[in-house]
Amino acid sequence: MTHRPHSPLPTLSRHPLRATLLAFALAASASTGFAQSAPSGEPIRVGALLSTTGGLAAVGLPEREGVLLAQKVVNARGGINGRPLEIVLEDDGSSPDSAVAKANALIHTQKVRAIIGPSGIAQTVAIGGLTQAQKLPLVAFSGIGPAVERERSCVFHMTPSQELNARAVLSYARDTGAKQVGVLHDSGYGQVIWNAMKDLGREYGVTFVQVEKFEIAATDVTTQAAKLRAANPDAIIVVSTSATPFRNVRQVRISAPIIAVHGTASYELVKAMGDAADNVIHSEFLVAEDPLPAQKEFVDAYKKEYGKLPKHFSAAGWDAVMALAESIKANGADTSNEKLCAAMRRPYAGVTTRYDFAAPDMGGMTLAGFTYSKLVKGQFTRLDYKAAK
Repeated sequence: MTHRPHSPLPTLSRHPLRATLLAFALAASASTGFAQSAPSGEPIRVGALLSTTGGLAAVGLPEREGVLLAQKVVNARGGINGRPLEIVLEDDGSSPDSAVAKANALIHTQKVRAIIGPSGIAQTVAIGGLTQAQKLPLVAFSGIGPAVERERSCVFHMTPSQELNARAVLSYARDTGAKQVGVLHDSGYGQVIWNAMKDLGREYGVTFVQVEKFEIAATDVTTQAAKLRAANPDAIIVVSTSATPFRNVRQVRISAPIIAVHGTASYELVKAMGDAADNVIHSEFLVAEDPLPAQKEFVDAYKKEYGKLPKHFSAAGWDAVMALAESIKANGADTSNEKLCAAMRRPYAGVTTRYDFAAPDMGGMTLAGFTYSKLVKGQFTRLDYKAAK
């Protein structure tokens, strides 16, 4: 759904995709249950730079669903101070180089007030220098990455840092009595989290008895799974965005509990896991089968719009739009970029979790914000567990 502008000040009639998106947001507002007077006037334009194709599409597509649903609800409620919110969608194809080109177009041609996205940490780091130079808010679907990001005061993070992800699974392992732990991780997302996890074992009373790595595109990791089985761990932590390691761990008949990070807590990946999904524990944020009170409005609206249950990728898309819309509403659509960034630096109670965009990591997520789930016959069931620290 890439839209390439052809003139500095395009009109809706000359850009059918933009017209379609705005029409989507304004049409059938009564069906959302949030209908108020229709917004009018010049749209407030916000970019959404997502990975809807390529290796990160499994997260970019649900993020897009959450973004577009939030846009529809904002406009059904009367827009932002009476003006419609317009989302300009771009797909970076899961490529940092493409993300840079698309971000430049959004900033300099489309003149957006902010950018929602990207989906991946590499793309976020790549374009953060562009947005920071303009003091343009960047609301990214990644946790804080390399040290340079701490200098970027206009980049806000909608998902946990890699260290927080690591602490979330180690807390569960410790509190359920696992002392000898095996780790199976991929060479991308998994490697980044393992880098944060490997020095935390002593703090959590955990010994990593076997650590195995596999390539992101691997279709069989039976060899690595067999080595984990031989180590006889009390639990296995799987860090990946693939269903393959879960299937292979079950195939070699490892009976130890499997603990996974939120990256594989999606219905699509659970379906790909098949029977191997049963009893997998996830440290995550949204159990739509049993939503928390603050999540119910979003879950109901999502089910009505898309006919399926959401997970946290879609919830983060919703939260990004709603947090940004709230800041624009409070400060005016024509406020400076710098003032809009300053307005974003505050606590925000989202559907995903409670954020604090004024925190040093520009996200402020905590262990207390995690929800833990167990998969039972393809469904996520909420566990009566909260991480203490």
